[in-house]
Amino acid sequence: MKQKTTMAIIVAFVAIGMATIPLSQTAQAQSSLPDWIKTNAGWWAEGAVDDSTFLNGIEFLIENGIINVSSDSKSVDVDTLTIGFIPVEKAEELTPKAEALEQFLESELGVDIEVVIPTNYETIIEGMRFGHIDAAFMDTGPAWITHERTGAEAVLAELVKGKVNYQATVWTLAENDSLQSIEDTVGKKVAFTSMTGSSGFVRPMGTLVTEGHVTIEGDDIIALESALADNFESYTFAGGYKAALTLLLEEKVDVAFGSDIAPAKYLEIEDQKKLRPVTTIGPVPSHVFMVSADMSDSTKNALVDSLIKLNYDENNAILTDLYGAEALVPTTTTMHIGEFGEFINALTGLDQKILDKYDKSK
Repeated sequence: MKQKTTMAIIVAFVAIGMATIPLSQTAQAQSSLPDWIKTNAGWWAEGAVDDSTFLNGIEFLIENGIINVSSDSKSVDVDTLTIGFIPVEKAEELTPKAEALEQFLESELGVDIEVVIPTNYETIIEGMRFGHIDAAFMDTGPAWITHERTGAEAVLAELVKGKVNYQATVWTLAENDSLQSIEDTVGKKVAFTSMTGSSGFVRPMGTLVTEGHVTIEGDDIIALESALADNFESYTFAGGYKAALTLLLEEKVDVAFGSDIAPAKYLEIEDQKKLRPVTTIGPVPSHVFMVSADMSDSTKNALVDSLIKLNYDENNAILTDLYGAEALVPTTTTMHIGEFGEFINALTGLDQKILDKYDKSK
């Protein structure tokens, strides 16, 4: 894990130009990315491509001008930057950690930094829409919704345990050989984690819908609920990974949706042996750092450069204390959360459910 983390941090420095591409050029830069680069990036994140091969791809991007690693245009052109954080019920628990980042950024950027620790994401979204919040750490789902509603962009992704994502997986009993793919789950008794669960609902249900195995007739949450009732023998929101897997072990359902590591994390060895993965559906992205669509390129570049310095040993405790991430890696909205965002869009009415999930004032 240490080797992978170290390499990811190195890549963060090499790839910093990707995060510093002006917003007006982002779409053009993303469309210029060769398909093999995108494939290599996915394989590297999953450990299927070695570090040398991935770095060769990064070098290709630099040499061909797709990534710009110059240090030009990285001055802050505002007097104050306001940064939001993932909503919490008790702000006092996060405040000291946020203040440590505030002090670090003030020393790096030479401007006042104000922190906002809200109890809901609506505060951040509206703040970015009307210019009261300049940037924010965000969960994947709310980050996509913020991008859709305000034009804000992801510029950094959190690295956790050497990865910028984890894998959504379909689980069944080892003795059940009737399930071989995600489409085989249609018509079965299934257990989701919750209606807002990333790997336990959004990714699997979104995949079924976008691939045409399930059709939603309507454009609201009621239509989504009707599609669930119409396409499965039964469905339940178990309340978490362990609860969904327990229903599967008790043979109350045929399928449990969740993450690739859920059985190893929540079940005893003997129970783990009773299960098998039907298929790995795909990645669920890590948390991101978003910047407002109105932020100038020079300010964005300076802010990203400063946050990258949290990867240094002498500053890393500030980052790990916040949310447990090991490093911040440059990214773009399309590259990191774009595919996942399309699943949210496909599941009608789910965007508000996701925002309500993180409303700690209720």
